[in-house]
Amino acid sequence: MELVDADHGFVVATVRRLVDLALAWESPEGLRPLSVVADSLVGGADAGVSGLRPRSAQPRPAGELLAVIEALPPQARALLDHVVAGGSTAKSGSARIGLRPEDAETPAELLIAHRLLVPAGSLQPGLLAVPGEVGLALRGGRTTTSPVDVPPAVAGEPRSPRLAGSAAVGAATDVVRRTAMLLEWWSTRPAAALRTTGLGVRELRATAAHLQVPERDAALVVEVAAEAGLVGTRADADGNPVWVPSDEFDRWRDLPPAEQWTVLARAWLASPRLPSLVGERGPDQKPWNALTPELAASGMPEAKQMVLAALAALPDGEGLSAGTGLPSLVARIAWERPRRPRTRPDLVAWAVAEAAVLGVTGADVLSPYGRALVDGEDPAPVLAALLPSPVDHVLLQADLTAIAPGPLQPDLARRLQQVADVESHGGATVYRFTADSVRRTLDAGWTAAEVHAFLLAASRTPVPQPLTYLVDDVARSFGRLRVGAATAFIRSEDEVALAELVNHPKAGGLGLQRLAPTVLISSLPLDLLLPRLREIGAAPVVEGPDGMVRVGTAEGLRARTPRTRESADAGRAAARQAAHVASAVRSVREGDEEARSRPASASAPGGGVLSALRDAIERRGVVLIGFTDNQGVVSERSVQPLAVDGGQLTARDSDAAADDPDAERRYAVHRITRVVPLGADSPAT
Repeated sequence: MELVDADHGFVVATVRRLVDLALAWESPEGLRPLSVVADSLVGGADAGVSGLRPRSAQPRPAGELLAVIEALPPQARALLDHVVAGGSTAKSGSARIGLRPEDAETPAELLIAHRLLVPAGSLQPGLLAVPGEVGLALRGGRTTTSPVDVPPAVAGEPRSPRLAGSAAVGAATDVVRRTAMLLEWWSTRPAAALRTTGLGVRELRATAAHLQVPERDAALVVEVAAEAGLVGTRADADGNPVWVPSDEFDRWRDLPPAEQWTVLARAWLASPRLPSLVGERGPDQKPWNALTPELAASGMPEAKQMVLAALAALPDGEGLSAGTGLPSLVARIAWERPRRPRTRPDLVAWAVAEAAVLGVTGADVLSPYGRALVDGEDPAPVLAALLPSPVDHVLLQADLTAIAPGPLQPDLARRLQQVADVESHGGATVYRFTADSVRRTLDAGWTAAEVHAFLLAASRTPVPQPLTYLVDDVARSFGRLRVGAATAFIRSEDEVALAELVNHPKAGGLGLQRLAPTVLISSLPLDLLLPRLREIGAAPVVEGPDGMVRVGTAEGLRARTPRTRESADAGRAAARQAAHVASAVRSVREGDEEARSRPASASAPGGGVLSALRDAIERRGVVLIGFTDNQGVVSERSVQPLAVDGGQLTARDSDAAADDPDAERRYAVHRITRVVPLGADSPAT
């Protein structure tokens, strides 16, 4: 308890939690961690541990160590502090081992001579470690130099409630509008999918241009829509996969704006996706694409939850401080989750940025409906109370624009976006009518009369004459040219023969259409049309691009003659059979040889070999193991087991010297025949 720099009650509660989680257990020798816990606690402060190493087999008193450390030259002391700060391990380099202090020529050799740096073992050649007793002495007898029960404070500063609320509500409105714009666009112009089902760079760039946002924000909109189930893939007319809206989009589009935002926000909060990485290069130096399956991290949902919880804990009206707010937030989350990956600062920064784009926060202040989202409540009623009421009209201008004095009703907004293009956003949205936008409406099936009626009903002002002329001019030229699809044509100078073919009772499936008295077209390809015509009694011939008739005998198809058992060469078949027999005999003999060299038993008193070895590791005991070497010779050795990993036992010879770098060895567990406990070594940390 005295080793941990924390309040006594905090330490007691933490120890009880470790026992409840089965990460520590109460042995006859005292509280012990599981063996796998010690193996995972490797690294320095950036990895969530203090960097304190196990104590030596024969540790020196703290007073003696402090006297040696105080007498070190400045260069050696600086090197020792640097190694301790970096995780208590260092490469030996060219430093010599086994010298007396007076023979040391470098600071590293002096630390090694005073046993302030010792070899980490034969399994880690060239690696030096600071013994645990030295680390404790440098830390004043504690495991850390600062208290571990005091959480770092998140730096915050006051924000204007009106500014923060307006920024959050505006961002929430924008993300809903942009999601609807994206999916409406993809419903008529599907986005091509990569072979990895991701979204290509060109498609993302086109999406960003259509939404008028940076590519990173466009990637966030795409990823959130996909996580909400509003986007899916299907095959286009050529069989290639494309991204299109899903059936869920039709239901989502009819929801009120606050509920639409709630669907997106909940999908984002639970999503492990990393849209902020889109455009960056991965380990293979290839750019990350949006919607790529590999672009995810399991720790991202937790990072979002913890970021929003930390913002919710700030006093009302406060947000992250400029400059120091984000680093302090990273430090706070690192204190709460010290064993999270090294990408934690990036995850926290991405979560803060994405929350601002989605409107969960405004000016780095958690919005009221964002607080409801964090608490697991329904944020839709809170957001709906902050949104302005939707309007059911626009104001038409003489310059071929329409001004929406507020958020439009969903149905009116969809119909207006069909007729006009959005020119600018803000408190009032400006739409512009162009020849292309009106032509797009006519392509969708509207008539000129329906366009005029819609404009008259939607506007509170009279319809300007230039807009009426624009609609009429586009309608007059609409449909002047007609385009159709044809795969093959049929031509004949006999008009009666073509008329009989069109009216033939079996010609309904030929997809025939008469363009001229002597010309028919068909939707069937040529290789299907010819046999169908011959089936109904016609005698067609093929006409080439130059108008010449192509006739002649088609070459028959042929296949390679298969090799049968009777046609195979008898000598070759006999040789193959003999090789199979020899291989089978060799496999049987090798199996018999392995069976003779396998240990006759693998048992230990009171349980199996693995159980006995793990028990010895947890008790830091010494055991006698019997094992079979590569030559089949059975030997015995007295060792202290250190770890069992990957079918290998790492153990230290019990009779080896404390500073012997070759005392640690590895043994294959399946070759150990027995494990007999002999006793326990002196306790070590």
